[in-house]
Amino acid sequence: MIAHPKARLSSGRRIAFGLLLGLGVLGAAQAEDLLIRNATVHTVAEQGTLSGADVWVRDGRIEGVGVGLSVPAGARVVEADGKPLTPGLFAGLTGIGIEEVSAEPSGNDGALAYPAPQLPQVRPEFDVAVAYNPRSTLLPIARRGGLTWTVLAPRSAPGGSIFAGLGGVVRLDGGSEVPYAERSALFINLGGAQSPLAGSSRAAQYMLIEQAVAEARNAVPIALPSNLLTLAGRTALVRQFSGGRVVVSVDRAADIRRVLALAARERFNLVLDGAAEGWLVADEIAAAGVPVLLDALVNLPGSFDSLAARLDNAARLHAAGVAVGFSQAGDASHNARKVRQLAGNAVANGLPWEAGLAGLTQVPADAFGLGDRLGSIEIGKRADLVLWSGDPLEVNTRAERLWIDGNERPLTSRQTELRDRYLKPGHPLPRAYFR
Repeated sequence: MIAHPKARLSSGRRIAFGLLLGLGVLGAAQAEDLLIRNATVHTVAEQGTLSGADVWVRDGRIEGVGVGLSVPAGARVVEADGKPLTPGLFAGLTGIGIEEVSAEPSGNDGALAYPAPQLPQVRPEFDVAVAYNPRSTLLPIARRGGLTWTVLAPRSAPGGSIFAGLGGVVRLDGGSEVPYAERSALFINLGGAQSPLAGSSRAAQYMLIEQAVAEARNAVPIALPSNLLTLAGRTALVRQFSGGRVVVSVDRAADIRRVLALAARERFNLVLDGAAEGWLVADEIAAAGVPVLLDALVNLPGSFDSLAARLDNAARLHAAGVAVGFSQAGDASHNARKVRQLAGNAVANGLPWEAGLAGLTQVPADAFGLGDRLGSIEIGKRADLVLWSGDPLEVNTRAERLWIDGNERPLTSRQTELRDRYLKPGHPLPRAYFR
């Protein structure tokens, strides 16, 4: 029997309500006093790993970490039963909140691309954070993987340029604001794959950078028709090249050297993304104090930029003293949960376990200037916490509970709501055909 229309509407309302809860658009509850008791606390700090320890949270901040903490009056107690507790994890450089469906232009705001016959545009002022949608269905999916924050990363595309634009840090709590707007970064994409955006030559990429820097430093008059930058573009480039943060996606060792030299000359805070051949110049990266965000599964000579790629890249960089974090080279938005697998594979290939966890927590927080607020379980830091069913670097481990700013967030999503609706055992017909 086909259900009455009102019955179907009722079902739709129920799933819509569940979806709203999963998206967090009903408003976050006021942070409450919380004591997580008897956890294996991976602090990612000087205290290291504490067995049978407690974490006290008040007003969204961590107030105490240790064994046998007294229960504060009125605090809610969560029994961890010895399970691992970590800081909230970094999702990597993603398009979560600016990309809904990759193949649908109306749901994809991550790249500036002018169609022909217009000339490609060099617009470093292009800021994808302006398009951030806190109601994206990708946010609750990412939270299910224990991910609590990400960095929105613009992409280079035909009709754009190697200057992909600006991105910034967002927390995956469904809040409407970009919380750390002052921590924006400029993204530049270099290498053989980007040659079509710069006259079909790797050398032309550096030519464009030099001209853009000259214009931004007012060495070139503003009104020349040959200028690359708008006035707003000059302002954005000067801001990032004058002590700001620049993320450069680059893999080949020779290109990494050139980027290190550029950062030293212009004195910006450099973050290397990719660095498939980074192990070849590990000592130079370490001497420059530059952090690296890499995909530990990039181990094949897939291009002339990564002929020397290898599985122990992360381990070799770490051994040289480089701060190693993780970010996916592939679909980082829809499969953000896989970033844990990168860290796990790096550990399987020689990276210390503690460094693997730090690569998902403290290293990226430090890389984007947020090390005093995020990335570890320490007094005074934001209470972004995840309780796990087992080793967080194992692919079959799941996040059991998650808090952002001390508020517990639901580990539900549109995917789980649809699963629960249609996987009803004991009935021969699909859910739409019975009440």
